[in-house]
Amino acid sequence: MLKLMKHLKAFILPIMIAVVLLFAQAMADLALPDYMSKIVNVGLQQGGITNSAPEVVRKSKMDALLLFVDDQTKSDILTDYYVLVPAGTDSKMSKKYPVMEQEDVYVQNADIDEETMNSLNEDFARAWLTVSGFETSMESQTQTSSAQQEMPAALQQFMMYYAQQPEDTDIFVAMSTYQDMPKLRDAISGMFAEKLDTLGNDMLNQAATGVVKQEYLDLGRTERSLQNGYIWQIGGIMLLLTLASAACTVLVALIAARVAAALSRNLRKQVFEKVAGFSNSEFDKFSTASLITRTTNDITQIQMLVVIMVRMIFYAPILGIGGVFYAIDKSPSMSWIIAVAVLVIIGVIMTVFSIAVPKFKLMQKLVDRLNLVTRENLSGMMVIRAFNTQGFEEKRFDTANKDLTKTGLFVNRVMVVMMPVMTLVMNGITLVIIWVGAHQIAESAMQIGDMMAFMQYAMQILMSFLMLSMMFIMIPRASVSAVRISEVLETEPTILDPADPLHFTEGYQPVVEFHDVTFSYPGAELPALKHISFAAQPGQTTAIIGSTGSGKTTLVNLIPRFYDVSDGQILIGGIDVRNLMQNELREQIGYIPQKTSLFSGTIESNIKYGVPDATQEEVMQAAETAQALEIIKEKEEGLAAEISQGGDNVSGGQKQRLSIARALAKKAPIYIFDDSFSALDFKTDSLLRKALKKTTQNSTILLVAQRISTIMNAQQIIVLNDGEIVGKGTHQELLKTCPTYQEIAYSQLSKEELS
Repeated sequence: MLKLMKHLKAFILPIMIAVVLLFAQAMADLALPDYMSKIVNVGLQQGGITNSAPEVVRKSKMDALLLFVDDQTKSDILTDYYVLVPAGTDSKMSKKYPVMEQEDVYVQNADIDEETMNSLNEDFARAWLTVSGFETSMESQTQTSSAQQEMPAALQQFMMYYAQQPEDTDIFVAMSTYQDMPKLRDAISGMFAEKLDTLGNDMLNQAATGVVKQEYLDLGRTERSLQNGYIWQIGGIMLLLTLASAACTVLVALIAARVAAALSRNLRKQVFEKVAGFSNSEFDKFSTASLITRTTNDITQIQMLVVIMVRMIFYAPILGIGGVFYAIDKSPSMSWIIAVAVLVIIGVIMTVFSIAVPKFKLMQKLVDRLNLVTRENLSGMMVIRAFNTQGFEEKRFDTANKDLTKTGLFVNRVMVVMMPVMTLVMNGITLVIIWVGAHQIAESAMQIGDMMAFMQYAMQILMSFLMLSMMFIMIPRASVSAVRISEVLETEPTILDPADPLHFTEGYQPVVEFHDVTFSYPGAELPALKHISFAAQPGQTTAIIGSTGSGKTTLVNLIPRFYDVSDGQILIGGIDVRNLMQNELREQIGYIPQKTSLFSGTIESNIKYGVPDATQEEVMQAAETAQALEIIKEKEEGLAAEISQGGDNVSGGQKQRLSIARALAKKAPIYIFDDSFSALDFKTDSLLRKALKKTTQNSTILLVAQRISTIMNAQQIIVLNDGEIVGKGTHQELLKTCPTYQEIAYSQLSKEELS
């Protein structure tokens, strides 16, 4: 898999952009539960009041609050954080707080930083709760003499002092003039200290906001404006974050799709170019069905992996790690729940993968097998019907199909376990969080919104593991595909162009010479050709004949370097073919293979296949020589008549004639006819050979044939038997001297016809 990752280097920039977008998406997704928590905690429970340090507070109330803070904090509040605004002097603020028209108020300085605000919140929260608690306790304690006796001594002394003041004197105004105020403040604060100390800063702030809310109501604000304003504000931020996350998701999906498609395109191009450079030796190593599977199915697996990888492999860790930090920040005491859930999920994933991974490797081999059987069935349909073996082929296909299906079902059944297990874990975690969180809320150790946010962070963490598990599901199969693609890309062709090539000179003589050539197929025990030596001269036809399997096709395949000789030399124009560039060598050869092949297109495109710039006159001349004019004339569209894939809409003889026309249009110095007349009738064969004499009189012709009548007039006939030359000469000479030739000749024609 890592070997293919180097192909992603070309896409570093878009991948980096995707990572940045994924980071932004993850941050937006992680921020949403926190804002949801604020809506619950602040918007609903606190009535929209964010801070215990009030935005605006009446001077009388501020004087009361400042009685319960130390002198340094009081000095800072009055000098640095709040400004006294006399009644009726701020018309803009008065619209928001109407009572400012009648009372002096303190207005908060807008430049207070977050750290300072947190410190002020703590001080004001204690002051608000102390003042509120004191007012409540005084109302209850003044009703009975026994309650008054339970007051701290310092408070009892103050109450005696307060009783001497005029009736309408506010108790907090009396405190401000009380001479032993420090002791009184400590006594009153001590009454509530134990309860306040058990609350964390968040709970302390939440408890105090109820009193702050009442202060805002006393200043003329409405409850709806306080609560709705905050909820709309936070809701708007959440909407923007959601839209930003959605935009990032769309952009990342677009980038991932384009990167994956481009990588797939590049890999297919590289595989195709590599395969196009393979010699027959490499084709023998990889079956055609396997190469098709590797170019299509295997690369598709890589493409799918890259799409998921770009979208998830970066996003999931950011979301998971970020979720852990956010969750711990919300409630460190419940972090063990997430740890347990993650361990359970990892255990499930490891168990599933240990079972499924070996099956992924088997699946690709079974896909190869299914492709092979399907290809053989489709290409050999006429033979199957002719021998009435449809039932056997159906069983063969059914076996390959069922093997793949069984393996696929097994893998999917194993993988399908993950989703219900994940759902079970998620629901179980939700229940545990609610159970534990409810107890903490009851003990005032946690806010409801924080518990809900913690629950969402837990789900995000588990979802990140689920996303990673999906990646790990795809990675094993894609890894198998990557190995198979790498096998093709890393296979070095055995036939290479020379580092310092030679070139044909202008006007060279296309003499083809075999000097003691021996050739063995890779892995074969015995040579296919042994000590072959002969020369094919320009202007002459050199025919090669022999029994089936004698090495005729192997011999001519060595000339264009479809294989390289194991020993000896093949020279063209005095140059060893191994010292020539393959393109330059094959440019000199017009080749008609034993198994003819036409390409989908038109008759004209097939004839012009080797010479795209050939004129219509040259195309018609080549067709005339190949006896293919009648094919063109019988088609209504003429040269524009369609040829289907593989030439399936023309007969075998028509295929051969069009293939010969394709080679003749090239006007090559050397022509190789590998049993190219086998599908022609005797008349067409004779007419074709006569026409060839006129158009190829200066070319070197090598003619592989089974028919004696086709090669009788050749200037030189090579007789092969078991990979060796057992006869060489003209037809008449071989009839006298070569038993193998005599056996072939007399099996086809009578003595009178051979003479």
